[in-house]
Amino acid sequence: MDVTWLFQSMWWSTVGFSYFIYGKRQGKIMAMTCGVSLMVFSYFIDSNLWMFVIGVVLSLIPWRWRV
Repeated sequence: MDVTWLFQSMWWSTVGFSYFIYGKRQGKIMAMTCGVSLMVFSYFIDSNLWMFVIGVVLSLIPWRWRV
């Protein structure tokens, strides 16, 4: 575990928590699902590059498909 991984994990978890709270207040299931995914996925990814790519994709999904 390096500092970059730790920082990215903290960053994506914070973004995920924000998406989850937003989705819960607005009643948007897609934002809640992406929020939980952003909070959890960093436990399973070891590569910094893949963590960045997956985090960006998961954070853009609610803006692309507004359900």
